[in-house]
Formats: sequence, C-alpha cells, structure tokens
Amino acid sequence: MYGTTGLLSSLLGAYKMSEMSMRYSRFIPRFYNLAKSLGFERGKIMPSRAFCSDESQGYPIILIAKHFGSFPFNHGLVGGIVATDRHASHAHHGKDLVIIQASHVGYDPENGRFGVYRRLQTEKASETSNCGKICGALDWYLREYEFASNNIFLFLENGKHKVIVDNQMLHADRNEGLLLKLDKIVKVDSQGHPIPEMSKSTAKVFSASPTLLEYLEDYEWKQGRGESIGDRLHSDLFFYKREISQHSEGRDHLEKNLIDVMPYIVTSEWPALTAAQANTQVEFNRAFRTILQEPTYRNKKILFISGLNVDISPQEGQVFPLTKFIPWAAYVQDEHGNHQTWEQAELYEQLQAQAPENPDQVDLETAIEIMESAKEIQLPF
Repeated sequence: MYGTTGLLSSLLGAYKMSEMSMRYSRFIPRFYNLAKSLGFERGKIMPSRAFCSDESQGYPIILIAKHFGSFPFNHGLVGGIVATDRHASHAHHGKDLVIIQASHVGYDPENGRFGVYRRLQTEKASETSNCGKICGALDWYLREYEFASNNIFLFLENGKHKVIVDNQMLHADRNEGLLLKLDKIVKVDSQGHPIPEMSKSTAKVFSASPTLLEYLEDYEWKQGRGESIGDRLHSDLFFYKREISQHSEGRDHLEKNLIDVMPYIVTSEWPALTAAQANTQVEFNRAFRTILQEPTYRNKKILFISGLNVDISPQEGQVFPLTKFIPWAAYVQDEHGNHQTWEQAELYEQLQAQAPENPDQVDLETAIEIMESAKEIQLPF
C-alpha cells in the first residue's frame, strides 16, 4: 500500500469531499468531453467500470452507456476492487480505453446517515447497509473498538490520574484483536513494560501516561471508579491485528486495503464513508501501477479515474438514487506511452472545464426502438 500508517492517515485527510462532489448526470458528460479533449475518438471508446455489484450502482452504469455509446466493460469486484486480471480483455474491446473505479457508500438524507440505503424492492422499502461488503468488513473492527472503549476506565485517586485496563487487552501476543499502544496510555518502565499498581479479578490499575493526559487535557477526571474512556479512545492509541488472506483481489482484499487505517475509520464520524474513501485511494494507487505494467495497454489511449460514489436513497416517486461522484485522482496515457497523474484538485478543474452537455450522447429509448423494429435474425439451429 502506501507505506506507514501515518502516511495513510495523512492521505485520508487530503481527500476533499463536499466541495468536489457533483451529480452523476453532470459528471459523466464532462468526463466524456474530457476524454474527447484528450484525442479519444467518438465511437471507438471502450468504457469500463470497477464498481461493486450492488444494484444502487445501476444508475451510473446507465449514464455511462448513454454518454459513451457502449455498455461498460465490467472491471470490478465486490466492494469496488479493480479486477486487474481483466485488463487484457478490456484492452481488446476498444481502440481508446476509459476506466472508472469507485467504491460506494449509501446516504439517507432524512436522517443524515452514511452507510445505509433504502432498497425499494424489499417488502417495506427497508434501509440496509450500503456498501454491504464494506459495512460487513467493518463489523468485527467496530465490535472490538466498542469492547475496548467500554472496558478502559478513567478515575482520580487522591488527585492522581488512574487507568483501569481489562486483562484481555494487556495480552500483546494475541493473533487477532484491538491492541493498545500501552506506552501511550499507562506509565511504563525503562524497557517499555507497563507498571501495574493493583490487580483486580479481570483488570489491572495503572497510572495514566503523560501522552494520555495530553490527549485528554479537556476531560474532567472523576473520583472513585470514574467512567469508561468511550469515544475518547483516540485512533493513535491502538491498532488492529487480524488473520486475513494476503491474496490480491481475494476474499479479504478489502480488509487488506483498510486494516492499517482502521483505527481512523472506526473513530470517524461516519465509518462506512471513511472506509469507502480509503478503499478508493488505495485502489487507485494499486491499479494504476498494474495499468503501467500491462503489455496490452501499451500504445493505447487510457483515461483511468478513481472516486467515490455516494448513493443518495431514492425518495417517493424516484426509481434511481441521486448518485453523486467525488473524484480522487486520474491517470492519463497517450498512444505513445506518455503519461501523467492528476491529483484531486487538478482533476476537478479538468472536469469543471468541460461542457456539461454531450452532443454525442445516445437516446436509449430510440436505440431500443430501433433494435425492436429491426428484421429478426434467425439463429442456425
């Protein structure tokens, strides 16, 4: 991935959201016009999408087909992972090549919640998780965080700041779980070992570390048993260990993308949104390198863009979500092998510079009528 956890968390903070978002109905024609401005030939562009399989991604796919004049090649795995073993197939399907990668997250405007989506086809138009793959991957990490935040207690004793830590979280040799950075939470000896002051049946008592006191400088410590640390368990105070497959594009690929930044995800205001954002960033970094190394992409025009699809739950009378796209980065390559990467601000400016109307767009209803009225072709069997 990107290296250290610090670099990853810094990258998360670099992703601008609200000021960069745009309706899909504006994004796709601008994106098509951007490809045309780069010399991509009308009628010879093969679009591809690396989206999750969720039905909420159908509206963006319809718009891609409408504006590019072709149903997009399927380049995606569940969760918005890029299936890089499909590069060669994609390359053979068109003269000029476009790839859109996007993780997605649901949003319910009625209650301001990310990570849920109203499924119109369910019996009672129920809200369920969205993206289900991302939300499912987060469940274990969120439960671990909840346990830790409920089983670390803060209290004052004779004016001294004390911390009670559950015994389970003191075992650093665990193969899986949330592991505390104990030297940032409790006082340790010269070898970095925590110094317990009292043992209880299921926990131990320590003096608070100077680092913890800095994190909690605005917190009012209470006498007696005090209270659990709760959401004051900062992302810098713990990390995760998890036995997951390291196989690229396998079952656990999404978790592999996210585990190093999972402390920042579970402590964020909207974990599903932060996870989708992080996955988009990691996938762009990974996939663009595979494009560079793919022999069948040589001597091809390529425009590869990554971003975040926000699926706004459909309201009464709406068939599709009011999906918004938040661009992250793009890779551009010409037929001579010259290439460049556009960071978010430059990519947004490039898109905004394009007209929001596309004179080449296909009238899908007319196209379907032409197909319906065409003379039937009999198959030879």
